[in-house]
Amino acid sequence: MFAGDANFPEKQKNSYLFMDYFLGVDIGTGSCKAVAVDTKGAVLCSAQEHYPMLKNPNNYAEQDPLAIWNAFSTVVESAVDEMDRSPVCVSLSSVMHSLVVIDKNHEPVTNLITWADNRAEEEAVELRQADFAAALYASSGTPIHSMTPLCKILWLKKNSPAAFANAFKFLSIKDFIWYRLFNEYQTEESLATGTGLFNIETRGWNRFALELAGIREDQLPVLVKTTYTRNDLQISLKNQLVLENQVLFCIGATDGCLANLGSFATEESVAAVTIGTSGAVRVCSPKPVIDFESMIFNYVLDEKTFVCGGPVNNGGNVLQWLAKNFLDKKIENDYEEIFDLIETVPPGAGGLLFLPYLQGERAPIWDERSSGMYVGLKSFHTKAHMLRAAIEGMCFNLKIILENLERLTGRIDQLNASGGFTKEIYWVQMLADITGKTIVVTNREDASAIGAAMLGMQALGTKVNFELADEDDHHITPAAGSHSTYESLFRIFRNLYSTVKPEMHQLSALKFPV
Repeated sequence: MFAGDANFPEKQKNSYLFMDYFLGVDIGTGSCKAVAVDTKGAVLCSAQEHYPMLKNPNNYAEQDPLAIWNAFSTVVESAVDEMDRSPVCVSLSSVMHSLVVIDKNHEPVTNLITWADNRAEEEAVELRQADFAAALYASSGTPIHSMTPLCKILWLKKNSPAAFANAFKFLSIKDFIWYRLFNEYQTEESLATGTGLFNIETRGWNRFALELAGIREDQLPVLVKTTYTRNDLQISLKNQLVLENQVLFCIGATDGCLANLGSFATEESVAAVTIGTSGAVRVCSPKPVIDFESMIFNYVLDEKTFVCGGPVNNGGNVLQWLAKNFLDKKIENDYEEIFDLIETVPPGAGGLLFLPYLQGERAPIWDERSSGMYVGLKSFHTKAHMLRAAIEGMCFNLKIILENLERLTGRIDQLNASGGFTKEIYWVQMLADITGKTIVVTNREDASAIGAAMLGMQALGTKVNFELADEDDHHITPAAGSHSTYESLFRIFRNLYSTVKPEMHQLSALKFPV
């Protein structure tokens, strides 16, 4: 498929199929990563650039879109330079639910508001309680939550009227980068389904949602398929990115959808579980899975596939909180000391439970005003017990999402794992013991970037020969004794939130200096 250039010469189309690598680029929450892979799935090289959240007095979760653009440019340039030749195709993956307002001069007038930003809590609660809430969710396929650009736009309209009035376009971070590459405002269906502004039935922008937001369709990018490609990179960028003429770019999909593709979790009875900064459990389905009670998300992967599941706010960020406050150190991706301590305590943490809602929570409770909580704390509990309970709490939370998916889509026998947590096999074993599922660690921490490369191959009609090689995989099976212990605790855990929800909301309403 060469949607970006209908007149592309047939001879050159064929020549692309014999070039030797594809570059998947994942634009994430904390970093941008480029991974070069061949058609057999071998990782040839990678490059990564980190960027921070911006500090502000309101505890918003914002980033500088230009810093992310610079990181994107750097990783593409670095990977191509290391490979010493251009790829067949550069294909993009991106974090979801971000929003940046662009003025008529094509410059950002706001910072990038990320998925983790809960400022639109009141707008989200109002929508969830509206009589049309179930219909809005069913048509959009997107949970009603402050993470969505729909709610963020409603917040801007009320609280930042100048930015709202000057809005020429409302974009995601990938839309922003795509414009800088090609000087055209386009977005793909996978990202669009995460906005709350898309209609999964018509595969177009949702008129009712646009009316709610008070915006026009021409203030949003033009919709294209996830396999959409083009080769007319702005000339000024070709030298900067060390790319040859007519290198193809595939617009790609979202990080969650592509993590399913990149970790081989596309078959029936197989789910993907990812824990990075945040986390998610996802399955592939030929049609949307609509359930207002659990608000399963439904995001487009391609014309025949939806990726359905539930995301959590609290993943690696909980470990960073634990490291800072229990170990008095700041760590990014090295949790060895935490797990050394956890292993000294038996499963169940001595009857201590932890609700891991430090950043509020999306699935399974969809409550921005929820908070973290230890329950069952006794004088004999130690630092190690508290650390273990926190990790177990995250796993219990994912188990609830998994059970919701099984109720709606059928039995799941295997979880294919990706994300930073796969570096700690003990953590993976804990998740297996708690869920009672076999977990396959595919050694694909970069599953989203690899999935982007695979989608680029699909877009070009290139045969994908990726396989799960037994010697590279870890099959983690649940330990029966531990699973039995966890089942007893899980029955208590799953009822805790509903019991303390009113008090959580009362505390959230009180304002204290920090």
